[in-house]
Amino acid sequence: MPGTVEFHNTTKTYGPIQALVDFSHRFEAGRVHSLMGKNGSGKSTLIKLLAGAILPTAGEMSIDGQPVQFQAPRDAFAAGVVTVHQELSLVPTLSVAENIFLGRLPRRSQGLVAVVDWAKVRTDAMRLLAEMEINDIAPDALVETLSVGQQQTVEIVKAMSFSPKVLLLDEPTSALAAKEVEHLFALVRRLKARGVTILYITHRMNELFDIADTCTVLRDGRFIGSVEMSEASPEDIVEMMFGDIAKARRPERRAVPRTDPILSVRNLCRHGILEDVSFELFRGEILGFAGMLGAGRTEALRAVFGADPKDAGTIVLDGETIARPTPKIMKERGLGYTPENRKEVGLVQLLSIHDNLCLASLKRIAPGGVTTRVREAPFVARQISELAIKASDPSLPVSSLSGGNQQKVVIGNWLNTKPKVMFFDEPSRGIDVQAKQQVFEIMWSQAAQGVSAIFVSSEPEELLDVADRILVFRFGRIVAEVLPRDTTLAQLYRICMEGTP
Repeated sequence: MPGTVEFHNTTKTYGPIQALVDFSHRFEAGRVHSLMGKNGSGKSTLIKLLAGAILPTAGEMSIDGQPVQFQAPRDAFAAGVVTVHQELSLVPTLSVAENIFLGRLPRRSQGLVAVVDWAKVRTDAMRLLAEMEINDIAPDALVETLSVGQQQTVEIVKAMSFSPKVLLLDEPTSALAAKEVEHLFALVRRLKARGVTILYITHRMNELFDIADTCTVLRDGRFIGSVEMSEASPEDIVEMMFGDIAKARRPERRAVPRTDPILSVRNLCRHGILEDVSFELFRGEILGFAGMLGAGRTEALRAVFGADPKDAGTIVLDGETIARPTPKIMKERGLGYTPENRKEVGLVQLLSIHDNLCLASLKRIAPGGVTTRVREAPFVARQISELAIKASDPSLPVSSLSGGNQQKVVIGNWLNTKPKVMFFDEPSRGIDVQAKQQVFEIMWSQAAQGVSAIFVSSEPEELLDVADRILVFRFGRIVAEVLPRDTTLAQLYRICMEGTP
């Protein structure tokens, strides 16, 4: 059967570190195989081996019973293996069509020379977009003008243009709206029907039961087991991933006095994006923002923080009216913001863990304008200890950390400013179950100390578990307010999609 992938005692080591150990398994064609495991479990190593990005230290791989040795990604492409990575690889200043066919633009003869056949580029791009039922992305649009979700969709269309035999999907839905996820899943099912082997990495447990046929679990670089999704439960998979590590439990909900708001927003507007957004955040409260991608949740945070301009509205922070908010002013007034795109906006990847933990608080560390490693050290040590950041050496680049630990560095950077209010925008995106729980514990702990928070998440179940109160956004407006104790998951999903309680 075309596309069947097998690993035979495959091992990958980096010096003394064993990223993958004696992995043996068979991925049948015409099925969707999910890969699960906490950060550092070996999932990405497995995908990189099959994509030709790295070479195995020992063992073999085969496709359709034939041994394969990929020296580079082009060898994997030639064998019909295509990868969609979590990190986008598009050129922002080029069009959608140009990105889809980048490096292989069709040509036609014009006299004695061959020129790019731009009409064919556009026609073929339109056909691929139509195949995926994508109507809101034009082939001539510049990628830099698209939303993150639309850019991820273009990345997936680009992969589809190779007519893959084996498709590797690494967190493909992390930035997609519900409708875009449905389109992706519909395409995955069509590919599955054609016999394509699909390996699917995700941290969203609910997606497994929507799209996957099997779930293969790795832990600490070793194969733990593979189960049929029709016979598995979420509890089974979590136990395979973490063994006997119990899920963290939320502290008993506290009664948050709603008499003294720390943040008050009234009639916040931004033309075409936000309309008449009003809410209050109380001291020690975790306020959830729910809604589909593009509903206005992130846009509201950015407008309050001063990262984006507002056309109208009043913002009062700790009793002070902020007429023209800017990130500098809001930080000085006690507002911290962990953005949804931590790698590009929340961190400086080339700098060390130490430096990234101090960036937002340099004025507090060195009020005279001169800082030293000695002055910074207590701030770094405190966050590494209190947030349980797994960093063997703070002088290492922050890029060397797992996604979960990078997220903790983003949070620790802002906690060093001693904030009164924290904005957490999709803090659990792209991190494993255990790391998510650790992030939630940080939020609960800070709330108990009186730090208020606004928590944006595309996972309604997270909001119900973490938040004290939830506001639902739709088309740039707040359409509902619900209390987690009175709301079911199904009800919250319905309000997010339909806009009515």
